[in-house]
Amino acid sequence: MKETPLNTNSKLIPLSFTNTLTRKKEIFVPIIPGKISIYCCGVTVYDLCHLGHARSYIVWDVLRRYLLWLGYEVRFVQNFTDIDDKILNKAFKEGSTMQEVSSKNIAAFHKDMDALGILRPDSMPRATKCLDSIRDLISELQDKGVAYESHGDVYFSISSCSEYGKLSGRDLTTQQKNADGRIEKHEEERKRNVLDFALWKSAKPGEASFPSSWGPGRPGWHIECSAMVREELGETIDIHLGGSDLVFPHHENEIAQSEAANDKELAHFWLHNGMVNVKGQKMSKSIGNFKTIRSLLESGVSPMTLRMFVLQAHYRKPLDFTDESLLATSTGWKGLNSALNFGNIYSKLLEWNKMNFVQDELEDKLKNSKSRFVNSMNDDLNTSGALSVLFELSKPLRSLAKKLELNEQLDLNKLENFSLFSRWNLLVELASSIGLYNEDDATSTPLMANSLKEEQIEKAILERKVAKNNKDFQKADKIRDFLKTHDIELLDKKDGITHWRYEPRS
Repeated sequence: MKETPLNTNSKLIPLSFTNTLTRKKEIFVPIIPGKISIYCCGVTVYDLCHLGHARSYIVWDVLRRYLLWLGYEVRFVQNFTDIDDKILNKAFKEGSTMQEVSSKNIAAFHKDMDALGILRPDSMPRATKCLDSIRDLISELQDKGVAYESHGDVYFSISSCSEYGKLSGRDLTTQQKNADGRIEKHEEERKRNVLDFALWKSAKPGEASFPSSWGPGRPGWHIECSAMVREELGETIDIHLGGSDLVFPHHENEIAQSEAANDKELAHFWLHNGMVNVKGQKMSKSIGNFKTIRSLLESGVSPMTLRMFVLQAHYRKPLDFTDESLLATSTGWKGLNSALNFGNIYSKLLEWNKMNFVQDELEDKLKNSKSRFVNSMNDDLNTSGALSVLFELSKPLRSLAKKLELNEQLDLNKLENFSLFSRWNLLVELASSIGLYNEDDATSTPLMANSLKEEQIEKAILERKVAKNNKDFQKADKIRDFLKTHDIELLDKKDGITHWRYEPRS
């Protein structure tokens, strides 16, 4: 396992993230060398996803892709909350069931995320499928005396947690004063402290419920994730992800209950993305100022435009949405897209399989570009800085692509400049490491008539790299053979980079 797929004399900064827990930028070191465990809080599946969801899952997809590109073995788990008041209310309005509402919106979620080029998580547990783990965890908390039953409900006692508030930095005395008057009377009567939160909720008459030793009911929202993290990844994980709106109370409560049950730190790093704002207000379904991913894509906004729009701002900062800013991003993406399509345009003039597209070593200038890209990404996922490197690399390619599109007379002998192809190869590699791929009308490049998309090829190359790092050479060979059946030839270079090209069989 090497820290970066780059041999260079340029000084590289270590991979660092801003840890919400410590409020500091810290060098990232995985618990197990070469392997990273990540849990991402998923959606409550009662409706279509909006741009705020897109931002969150694009950002964490970029994190995952980049870690894979660095050579780490990553296990990425993201849940579905399919038990919730909002789902029950939606089912009542539609005259359907909680399961029908959830299933419909899970299918819609996959459709939207697939359209955005977001890699599917390694596992996507649902609350309804983890009930045994949830009930077991609640029982453990009761046995330890940090949870109590009251009228069929079970609550976590925050007074038992001396470090409660360490993630959000919130003062409990202030929180308790703010909570007074907001708690419903029946809840206030059942709780020992107004800030105690529900682990199990007793069912109301006619409400969907699940059996338990406390009576029919359903789990509280916070306990779901604690149970799923432990079941899928273990008691302590490397990174826990979510939107900044989840810091309190959701993630604060996760920490309290998980660490009380396991007597171990829940996550070494907590990363949170900023919200999407519209006219200074957080984009939210409750406010009604949202745009769904589906409506944006159906209006003609391309998936890569949406991805680049998200990546132009640092993930921790608010992202202001306007139609004008999205249009400006669309213009910028068209230029970068033409550069990513450079090899395909050029192949219309020359035979692909007779060209030498790569050099044994990158030029010093390109090595410097790559190191600046890595340093930007290593610096708390500075995607804005990484994009600036991509645009810099793309400039001469965009210019030449424009000339080719206009059918200008060109001296083909002079065009056989290997540095252009080294530049293009590097641009494609770096762009794909953050999930940016050439878009065209057919959604696949002209060279790939055998149906494999560029994204699928790059993902297979990443998986092969991980297998080789783990010395699983049998798996690595299988991936190479699979690509060969689709006429894709891999070229492993001395600097650790793997190039690919279309090589049709005779």
